[in-house]
Amino acid sequence: MNSMLPQSEVNVCRTGGMETGAHRSQGRAEANSTLPTLPRAKSPSSRQNRWGVILAGGDGVRLRPLTKLISGDDRPKQFCHLFAGKTLLGQTLDRAEQTIPLQHLLVSLTDIHSKWYTEESSLHPSQRVVQPANKGTAPPILHSLLSISQLDDQALVAILPCDHHYSDELAFSLALEGAFEAAAEWTDSVVLLGAKADYPEVEYGWIELGVALGDESRGLYRVRGFEEKPTLDVAQRMFDQGSIWNTFVMVGHVQAFLRMVQAALPALHQVIASAPMWKGKETHIEPSLYQRISSINFSHQVLSAKPEHLVVLRLDDAGWSDLGEPGRACKAARGNSYQPGWVQDWRQRKMVTSQAPEAIAALA
Repeated sequence: MNSMLPQSEVNVCRTGGMETGAHRSQGRAEANSTLPTLPRAKSPSSRQNRWGVILAGGDGVRLRPLTKLISGDDRPKQFCHLFAGKTLLGQTLDRAEQTIPLQHLLVSLTDIHSKWYTEESSLHPSQRVVQPANKGTAPPILHSLLSISQLDDQALVAILPCDHHYSDELAFSLALEGAFEAAAEWTDSVVLLGAKADYPEVEYGWIELGVALGDESRGLYRVRGFEEKPTLDVAQRMFDQGSIWNTFVMVGHVQAFLRMVQAALPALHQVIASAPMWKGKETHIEPSLYQRISSINFSHQVLSAKPEHLVVLRLDDAGWSDLGEPGRACKAARGNSYQPGWVQDWRQRKMVTSQAPEAIAALA
């Protein structure tokens, strides 16, 4: 594949452009924090058909109380500086570039967030795929897959949420590398990254492990079953039997993805296929198309419907968190070598709001 971006644009992307005021407000220790040097693919030829789709169109409602404390506005969490010197989206872009060519990274966004995504120094306009509204994860994933398939029908595609945190970036990078290798081997399946479960969480998707594929030390299994946000009793049962959490990071041959979506959501496929596709420059999907579809969750309506086409790679040591609510964000911050300043501010706020009303009034 030829690069979709001119070299001058790639250079702008790598350097990140001018530093914004938000970046300058971070402490020097944060600004100097960088990802470790991570292993690259074995050869350039093994990277040329790799693509990545970064999901950055969510509203981040559950984490809003914390992100508003940090940023002072209603921006979604992907545009907030929770850790180090970059936003969660900026960190995800850096993380993805360790394994995927920069010019093969698409970023799915939502139009209402334009005042924040246009300030992202790590995000080049040509990477933007802007949807008119947030209609769940399935529509932007499908649009990106269709776009990539027109450019490279042999593409191996990674779907990467941008609201994740890893205490061990190297472990994640190695796992993503392994997922690409597994997807190249098992071309009819989609490879999920699954994290070791610490407790019976009801807000996560759960993966029930099937037979091992090859040596068990490889950590690669068929998927026996898939539960998206189960009830507590189901989550407890899956926890007890050794099931693992679905991180929603997944890698697969573009055609394997499209076959799954076509089988599960034929009506959505028909609508999205009529949209203008991304071809290496900023793309906006027409509002009229999204008016014809409902909100659709990819995990619930695609993955859960076709577990026989899924393979899972265990991700046990990366310290994964989806930062879905303030408690998880605080736990992730405590695992860092330094604690961001907002941790203490959040603790103080929680302490105040937990007091009796008369005590809160006295502090006002």
